[in-house]
Amino acid sequence: MYKLLVVDDEPKIREVIREYAEFNGYDVTEAEDGMSAIGLCKLNNYDLIILDIMMPKLDGFSTCKEIRKTSDTPIIMLSARGEEYDKLFGFELGIDDYIVKPFSPKELMARVNAVLKRRDASSRSKADVMRFKGLEINIPARTVTVDGKRVDLTPKEYELLFYLIQNRDIALSRDKLLSDIWGYDFFGDDRTIDTHIKNLRNALGPYRSFIVTLRGVGYKFECPEDDE
Repeated sequence: MYKLLVVDDEPKIREVIREYAEFNGYDVTEAEDGMSAIGLCKLNNYDLIILDIMMPKLDGFSTCKEIRKTSDTPIIMLSARGEEYDKLFGFELGIDDYIVKPFSPKELMARVNAVLKRRDASSRSKADVMRFKGLEINIPARTVTVDGKRVDLTPKEYELLFYLIQNRDIALSRDKLLSDIWGYDFFGDDRTIDTHIKNLRNALGPYRSFIVTLRGVGYKFECPEDDE
């Protein structure tokens, strides 16, 4: 049974999410603020966190930043604000999805299911470790090293890199990347992909050229004479 942590200062919202989540077979733990959520994450392992932005004591952005120091647990962020800046900032911090209040509980559960399926698909890869010259991706550990030195990636950057590698030498449009990694109804546009690709290339250093830009199309992963 998947374990969810629901973090929101509004009891009614937590109650609605709990009701729908438990109906869908999830085990739910609640937290009313960011500080409590961080404490719970230190004591327990969760499969996914639903995190509100506007909370007392510690807001959702700060909470996410703290959680990401020690955990790559998927995070879906909730907010009464729908500004693009908030959404983009959330994804830069490493969240997996963003939904604006008021929201449909059924839609939220659909997004929870989609995020968990993507994570499970990534974990079920046949190869434990993939190597491309000095670039190494450890699937079970979800780590990436460049010439033996570990690089820090956000969960979405890792998923994007893994997806590109899974489909290496195949041209992937930005729309397909958005649909398969962020979800079919994700609000974002080409800039979301381009920003993550830029960050990935910076992280890969001498192997940045493995991510090839296809003008007018999108991207592909290409490693001449790879070592896999």
